[in-house]
Amino acid sequence: MKKIITSRNFKPTDDSEWTLVWSDEFDGDQVNPQKWDFDLGNGFFAGKDKTWVSGWGNDELQYYTRDPSNIFVRDSVLHIRALQKALHGCAYTSARIKTRRRDGAPLFVKQYGRFEFRAKVPCGKGLWPALWLLPHEDHYGSWAASGEIDVMEILGEHPENVLGSIHFGSTFPERKLVTHTHTVPDGGNVGDWHIYAVEWDPGEIRWLFDGVTWARQNFWWSCSSTHDGHGTAPLGPSELNAWPAPFDRPFYIVVNVAVGGNFPGAPNGQTRFPADLLVDYVRVYDRAKGYGAPQPRGEGPLPWTTPRYEPRS
Repeated sequence: MKKIITSRNFKPTDDSEWTLVWSDEFDGDQVNPQKWDFDLGNGFFAGKDKTWVSGWGNDELQYYTRDPSNIFVRDSVLHIRALQKALHGCAYTSARIKTRRRDGAPLFVKQYGRFEFRAKVPCGKGLWPALWLLPHEDHYGSWAASGEIDVMEILGEHPENVLGSIHFGSTFPERKLVTHTHTVPDGGNVGDWHIYAVEWDPGEIRWLFDGVTWARQNFWWSCSSTHDGHGTAPLGPSELNAWPAPFDRPFYIVVNVAVGGNFPGAPNGQTRFPADLLVDYVRVYDRAKGYGAPQPRGEGPLPWTTPRYEPRS
């Protein structure tokens, strides 16, 4: 029997503005393989030379699996469960799913729109749950030249705060990050059901919490130049990819719970396991009347306006 959840039929605005184009209501008895694939393990191969990057680039402590102990669907809700369980040299297990296959084939990718999640988020030191978007192709270069949009991240020891971020700039280590922080109203926290969304238009990204816009971003840049295999800071406008790059290409959806790493630190004795991220639905909308020309880039620090960059020989 399908569970009835208050506000499950929440709509972002009137139907004349947004049209639903993709969703997963998790109505089956397992993760739908036509919509999601799994990231597995504790790292990935990167770059043309296929260098192994352990800990997913953040020194994370979990090993991602597709085992039912870590990910399952029950009563129309997706559960991603982090466990304190040793596996392949890692002290924890968890799960991470995405709308792109591991071989790079798209299951669902989208350029612009409203990406919306209804979720209940685990809390505790060392937990790092996230709802986010990654570029389908490294069109402008490897991370973060081609961008990243974080719809919702939680620093587990601060469940009263919701983080929304974008990553951009040049290939690492010349990555730039802008993070917005929203405090849950009325003394609440992310351990309750809430709706997290971004509205992504040409030249602007907005973050929403329970239907209310709480942050806007209209400044970023992208540079594809590299030097000795690493990203470089552009020395002038001619080295920038055309605005609004990198956020003008299709992205795919990622849902996961990480444990430990450079951002949240390691769990402590008060961190409770199992730690479950519950997702009621994922819905993606398109603007019914389409998208116009990008708005102009907003104000922000372009690389050549800061003193740390010197001309390259």
